[in-house]
Amino acid sequence: MSACRSVIGATFNQKKETLMKNDTPRGQTPRQKLKSGNHAGRFALGIEAEGYGLRSIAIYRATAEALCAAMLEANICPTELTDDRMDQLATPIISAASARDQKHCRYRINRFRDYLIETAGAPPRSEPPVDMSPRAVLKRDYETYLRVQRGLSEDSIYHCLRFFDRFLTAKFGTGMGDLNTIKPGDITGFILRLREAQNAPRDKTGPSHLRNLFQFLFWSGKTERNLSTAVPKARQPKPTGIPRYLEPDEVNRLIEVVRGHKKTGRRNHAMLMLIARLGLRPPEVTAIELDDIDWRAGEILIRGKRQLHDRMPLPMEVGEAIVDYIKNERRGPDRALFVSVKPPFKRFKDAQILRWILRDAYDATGISPPQAYIGTHILRHSLATDMLRKGASLAEVGDVLRHRSAMTTTIYAQHDVDALRSISRLWPTAEEVQ
Repeated sequence: MSACRSVIGATFNQKKETLMKNDTPRGQTPRQKLKSGNHAGRFALGIEAEGYGLRSIAIYRATAEALCAAMLEANICPTELTDDRMDQLATPIISAASARDQKHCRYRINRFRDYLIETAGAPPRSEPPVDMSPRAVLKRDYETYLRVQRGLSEDSIYHCLRFFDRFLTAKFGTGMGDLNTIKPGDITGFILRLREAQNAPRDKTGPSHLRNLFQFLFWSGKTERNLSTAVPKARQPKPTGIPRYLEPDEVNRLIEVVRGHKKTGRRNHAMLMLIARLGLRPPEVTAIELDDIDWRAGEILIRGKRQLHDRMPLPMEVGEAIVDYIKNERRGPDRALFVSVKPPFKRFKDAQILRWILRDAYDATGISPPQAYIGTHILRHSLATDMLRKGASLAEVGDVLRHRSAMTTTIYAQHDVDALRSISRLWPTAEEVQ
C-alpha cells in the first residue's frame, strides 16, 4: 500500500507541475492543452465552463488524471468504481497532497466521481443506511411536521432541527430518554445556558424553536403535557426612542461609494439600491430570481416573510442599476439575480453579505453608524423617515415597507413632530385650572 501511495502521489504531483508550466507544444495554447485528453480533459472542460481560471482547471485535471492513473494500474474501469474501490484509490491521492490541500483534494475527487457517474456509467454512491434509532425516527417525524403542518421555510426547519438536537443532547445525552420526564426547569436552565453563551438577552430564536418542538411533541402524543407554554419569552422592552436613521445625502454617499470596487461594484450598488429605494429586507434581496423581474410591466416580485409574495413597482434608477450589473458583471448559470464573484458563481447562502457591504461603505465614506450594530435595516428606517418628511402618510409608508400590521408602522409617527403637535393638548395654566 505504501509503494502504491508513493507512486500515485508522485504521479499526481508530476501531473500538477506539468500542467502548471507555460511550456506548451508548438501551436497549442495553455487552455487548448488542458482540453486535450479523455475523461480528465472533458472533466476539465466542465470546470472551465463554470468560470474557473486556468490554474484551477489545471489542478482539477491533475487530480482527475491521478485517479485515472490509479484506476488503470488497478485495472478498474469506471463501471466498477464502487464505494469501497473508490476509497482505496482516493485515499493515497489525498494523503499525497499537502496538509493544506487535502480537504479540497477530496472535494475535487468527489466532483470527478460525479462526472464519471453522469457520463461514464460509474455506479452511483450507495445510500447510507437509514438510522432507525428512536431519536432519529423522532427527528424525521419532526422535520415532516415542520414542513407539512407548519409550512416553514427550509432555513427555519434547519434551525429548528439544530435546537432539537441541542436540547435533547443537553437533557438525555446522545440517546433519548423518556420525554415525559422533561420539566419546565429543564427548559429554563437550557435557555439560561444559551444566554450565557450568546450574550444576547433579547434573542427570540431559541425560545421560538423550542416552542415549536414542544408543540410537536404534544401534537404527536409523545408528551402528556404541552410544554410549549413553559418556554419563557425573551424580554422585549417596548421601544421608546425614535428609530435611528441616516440623512438622504448620507444614504446616497453610501450607495455610490460601493460602485468603486472593481469586481463587485455594480452588484453591491444594485443590492443597496433595492434596500434604500424599495425598503427590502436583506433576505428578500438575496432571494430575488432573474425571472422575478417583469421588465415590460416595470415590476419586481418580492419573496417576503412567512412565504408571502408581493409585486412592487421597479423605479427607473433601481432597474438601471440591475441592468448594468447583469450586462457587465454577473456570471454563471444560477437563476438567482445576485451571485458570488467566485466560480462557480452560486447564490448566497444567507444575507450576511449585505452587512459586510454596508460596513465597508461606512469605512470608505467616514460616516459614523447611528447605532453600534451595523445592519442594513437602517436603510429601511431612513427610507420611511424620508417619506414622512416629504408628506407621505403612515399608511403609505406601511405599504412600501409591506408591514402586515398597521401598529408596526406607528413607530415612525415619532418622526413627524409637527403632526404630533397638531393633535397634542395644550398644557393647562393656573388660570384654566381655577
